[in-house]
Amino acid sequence: MTDNLTDNPTASLSGNPIADPNASTRGRTTAPATSDDRLVDVIVIGGGTGGYATALRAAALGLTVVLAERDKVGGTCLHRGCIPSKAMLHAAELVDGIAEARERWGVKASVDSIDWQALVATRDDIVSRNHKGVEGHLAHAGVRVLRGSAQLTGPRGVFIEGYGNFSARRGIVLATGSRPRMLPGLQADGRHVVTSDDALFAPGLPGSVLVLGGGAIGVEYASFHRSMGAEVTLVEAADRLVPLEDADVSRHLTRGLKKRGIDVQTGARFLDASVLPDGVRASVRTARGEIRPIEAERLLVAVGRAPVTDGLGLAAAGLAVDERGFVAPADWSRLETAVPGIHVVGDLLPPPSLGLAHASFAEGLLVAETLAQVASPPVDYTAVPRVTYSSPQTASVGLTEAEARNRGDDVVVNTMPLTAVAKGMVHGQGGVVKVVAARDGQVLGVHLVGPNVSEMIAESQLIVGWDAEPSDVARHIHAHPTLSEAVGETFLTLAGRGLHQQ
Repeated sequence: MTDNLTDNPTASLSGNPIADPNASTRGRTTAPATSDDRLVDVIVIGGGTGGYATALRAAALGLTVVLAERDKVGGTCLHRGCIPSKAMLHAAELVDGIAEARERWGVKASVDSIDWQALVATRDDIVSRNHKGVEGHLAHAGVRVLRGSAQLTGPRGVFIEGYGNFSARRGIVLATGSRPRMLPGLQADGRHVVTSDDALFAPGLPGSVLVLGGGAIGVEYASFHRSMGAEVTLVEAADRLVPLEDADVSRHLTRGLKKRGIDVQTGARFLDASVLPDGVRASVRTARGEIRPIEAERLLVAVGRAPVTDGLGLAAAGLAVDERGFVAPADWSRLETAVPGIHVVGDLLPPPSLGLAHASFAEGLLVAETLAQVASPPVDYTAVPRVTYSSPQTASVGLTEAEARNRGDDVVVNTMPLTAVAKGMVHGQGGVVKVVAARDGQVLGVHLVGPNVSEMIAESQLIVGWDAEPSDVARHIHAHPTLSEAVGETFLTLAGRGLHQQ
């Protein structure tokens, strides 16, 4: 998951394949590939979450590691995605809290203005401190971090721009991440038309935003801009938001966003857009087949991400991407490609990998332990939690009801609104707990919508990951009054011990 930012415009794995490796080293002496400092146990290409996790764990297991990153370790997640966006969403929560205090609780407060530069400074400080922390961890572990683009020269060879050729005894790990996808006919300019990578870095706060894409990223950006006072239109081509989540999650999320004044258009198709001096004019075909013109100060494209493999030299190692651009492993239990010793982590992996930072951490641990010949369990993607940090939030783990039924499971389902417990009433934001379980068997999936559910999903992750049954959960007491009490009540009912829910 490498970052798309770079201080060196020639050092890029995306769009600018490296020229002849020998050309970059002419005029200076390059140590042979088998010299002590160029023959290492593991070479990691890409310093995002999956790459640096691999490097840290491999070094902890006693392996010598070189990590090649063309920009900053931490990748998109740290510098452009997860961390800065969640910092901004926290600021949005504070703004929403002031509005709730005034409108619901009689606290006479208001937001006079938002100091954009101060907000950005706090965000950047959080990113900077995290970045320094990752650099410190890598240095302490003895990982050699080399700043430069890298390309494969063979099954065990890597050329790193500015440093020369390296060889790996144990293996090579590909962790070059992804970039935002763009729609045909659109060109991001960083001001009026932006991608999810540069949306937070565009100047100022727009008064209106058109968001294309109703997945987690699009929903989060729509939520943020609405909290900051913008008029927001959210367009999704599928028939519901977050279409990979449970249908009830989509329904409750959509209800919550509409309640906040976001214009949600599902089953709608983007047709075209033109940039105006002060914004964008777009055309969208609605679910009813009507052509709707939409004008906004900013158009934010969040229609997914594409793996970055340009210039990586896959062919030199005997590898190729699949029809979707991913580097598929031949052995998912080791995340090893068809070329022995070359492994893949992060956004380069196709489904069932999830393209999530925390999944990449697990993938990095697996690959590092595999290379060190330490027994390591494969990643159970079904038990990886999925979170959308909007308002309301969503958090899920395991199978949706449709997925369970489609694979032939005889399932029982129980749902409980968060407002059925006292703490849910206190929050007053609605929401739901939904549990999908095999009849007389284990819990298959847990799906949450509402305030703070991103912090509530950990319990459900263990429930699904440890193949617990509703009766196993029902014997454990949840604190009262809490939002998590609704989770406990849902399992009590499924176990035939319903208390407040009959």
